Amino acid sequence: MKADISPGTVRRPSPETPAPTAKPRLTRRRVLKTAATLVGLSAAATAIYAGAIEPDGLVVTRYAPRPPGWPAGRKLSITVIADLHAGGPDMQLPHIRRIVDRAIALNSDIVLLLGDFIASYRFAITHVPDPVWAAELARLKAPLGTWAVLGNHDWWHDLQGVRSALAGVNIAVLENDAVLVGPDGAKFWVAGLGDQLAIPLGHGRFRGIDDLPLTLSRITTDDPVLLMVHEPDIFTRVPPRVALTFAGHTHGGQIRVPFLWQQFVPSRYGARFAYGHVVEHDRHLIVSGGLGTSIIPARLGVPPEIVHITLGA
Repeated sequence: MKADISPGTVRRPSPETPAPTAKPRLTRRRVLKTAATLVGLSAAATAIYAGAIEPDGLVVTRYAPRPPGWPAGRKLSITVIADLHAGGPDMQLPHIRRIVDRAIALNSDIVLLLGDFIASYRFAITHVPDPVWAAELARLKAPLGTWAVLGNHDWWHDLQGVRSALAGVNIAVLENDAVLVGPDGAKFWVAGLGDQLAIPLGHGRFRGIDDLPLTLSRITTDDPVLLMVHEPDIFTRVPPRVALTFAGHTHGGQIRVPFLWQQFVPSRYGARFAYGHVVEHDRHLIVSGGLGTSIIPARLGVPPEIVHITLGA
């Protein structure tokens, strides 16, 4: 028997067989809009990570170089702290304490501090007073001492405060000077170079107080030499007489955006001395990625690090 369908009646499918829905047409505009949304979300997540998460991290980066200027089998462990940049949103007292605690746990023979102890930004920040961060660094006890050089930010923004704070906790600053340390039969020189960007002259020009010939003239024996500098650019002039040079300043690029970060490394040599263990003509340089931040309080792809070096292993 046929169903009775009166004029104007619309036949509808039963609930068991839902009507098919039309698929949205894939257009270039829709693809671009979706991609833009994903890029925006990714950029926002990256910005949050770079500004709020990575700067608060901490890693220990270890090296065991074998420079020809260091006697084989003479063991020495070294802790390097660079670019603390105390203050700002990312380097307040609790984070500084964590850094010092981690450094103490390394039990190194000697501690080297490579300058830029303070933070400075163009916006208002929360400062950590000089005596406060210095008191934390004073907890770094090592058998062969804790030695320091100053960085460009120390010179530009708070020279007397930084000098006074370090002197107040008996951390010696080496400025174009060298000291002989270690036991008889295993002595070595620790040399420190004055900052290479100490005095701004305007228009992106600076006058350094670095004097490498004077620094090397302080070395009066044949014992091996370790050289502390803030900026790594001087490495092109460091002679083979120096077993190992330590530098900071670059922050390892600080924000490593692919294909771009090399252009913003604060070095006339670009990425050549940006980060890590550099060997040129049997001369050895280790550049720390540092701990704090500069210009903007963010890090990406180069987390805050303490460097630990073992020589003679």
